[in-house]
Amino acid sequence: MANTMKRRSYDPYRNMSYAYDGSAARVLEQEEVLRPRPQPRVRPRHAQLERPKVEVRPAGKVSLFAVAGFVTVAALAVMILMSTVQLMSVSDEVVSIENQIRELKSEEATLLARYEMAYDLGAIESAVTADGSMSRPQAGQIIYVDLTEPDSVVLYSQTEAAEGLWGSITQFWDSLLAYF
Repeated sequence: MANTMKRRSYDPYRNMSYAYDGSAARVLEQEEVLRPRPQPRVRPRHAQLERPKVEVRPAGKVSLFAVAGFVTVAALAVMILMSTVQLMSVSDEVVSIENQIRELKSEEATLLARYEMAYDLGAIESAVTADGSMSRPQAGQIIYVDLTEPDSVVLYSQTEAAEGLWGSITQFWDSLLAYF
């Protein structure tokens, strides 16, 4: 029963010709159809290599801070170089002075030995005591000084009488500051 039933619905394509000629354009019966001619096949040429076009960045402005930074770095580098040169020269001077000190100490030792050999104290003492101009001290002439106790000094000064109110204030102030 389902097969026998005809369906009555609107079909827009019912009266149209279904002949398809490969064109999407509707073909009118009275007009001639113009179709484009096929282009003759041309061999593709080998592509020539071209440099890519590069856009050049415009020159930027030089920053004042960058210039000041470079000048500062250059000045510091020169100062470090100069201080290194000065350090090396001072180091050389120190080495030469140490060598001179070593030479002078050895010369001092030889001169002291020669000095002690030039003056024989025993010979001088016997020569002076023989003629009587010098004699040995006797027991009553020898004094021993005891330096085991700490030194102390007492300074006595004559103080002047205070002159009025201002003098007594300054005297009081001086005596107060003497404790500190």
